[in-house]
Amino acid sequence: MCKVLKVSRSSYYKYLNKKESKRSLESRFLEEQILNIYEASKCRYGAPKIHQKLQNKNIIISLKRTQRLMNKLGIKSIVCKKFRPFSSKSKVESRENILNRDFSTTSINQKWVTDITYIHTIKDGWCYLASVMDLNSRKIVGYSMSKNIDTTLAIKALKNAYKLQNPNKGLILHSDLGSQYISHEFGEYVKALKITHSFSGKGNPYDNACMESFHSVLKKEEVNLVKYLNFDAARLAIFEYIESWYNRERIHSSIGYITPQEWEDNIKRVA
Repeated sequence: MCKVLKVSRSSYYKYLNKKESKRSLESRFLEEQILNIYEASKCRYGAPKIHQKLQNKNIIISLKRTQRLMNKLGIKSIVCKKFRPFSSKSKVESRENILNRDFSTTSINQKWVTDITYIHTIKDGWCYLASVMDLNSRKIVGYSMSKNIDTTLAIKALKNAYKLQNPNKGLILHSDLGSQYISHEFGEYVKALKITHSFSGKGNPYDNACMESFHSVLKKEEVNLVKYLNFDAARLAIFEYIESWYNRERIHSSIGYITPQEWEDNIKRVA
């Protein structure tokens, strides 16, 4: 047969006893690990976070190789369109921007940001989520959902955050110029808590970029992938996303690829 095929006998037996290369075995192992991390994140992680998770497991691999293997597996992070701000014709009185896009902090409970976003349901139509984020840990320290977009929703989210964190004096809370946040009722509640209120400039979403970023990630990784039956279903899903995933499992590049809860715990241990 070797004569017919015009191959040497040694080549023929080498082919029969061919062993998988070390590189191939390694790639198969890495592909399995990458898929496990990707599926554990509910298909939310891209190459940078998967690469970091592999490093946390002491698996040595470059970011580029992680990207190549993900391409081979046909997987990628969820992508959404970038937010493009547009001007509003409504007249809103400007207020002091104390934060002035300075998102830096030295500890938790120094600067919080808050905002409201829309979530659609099949039976109950539009529902609303108000969130409060600590800029130091990037943790969502308070939130509230309602079928109504009103001042009560904004106050309840802040109340939950204040009760959970019990911050010291000197806290700055930053929001946009939404009617809920410039209302007399909300202003009086903030004063009662001895919190300094800072406001974004009119038509400047970048003044509240961290909160805008969270809501964008929430939509990308959860809301836009699901059709919620009603308000209760949406509220449960958002609760699970924030408490089980975002605060305690999702690693953040801005805080050294650890979770917000881990960051906060580290701060408290040092203090």
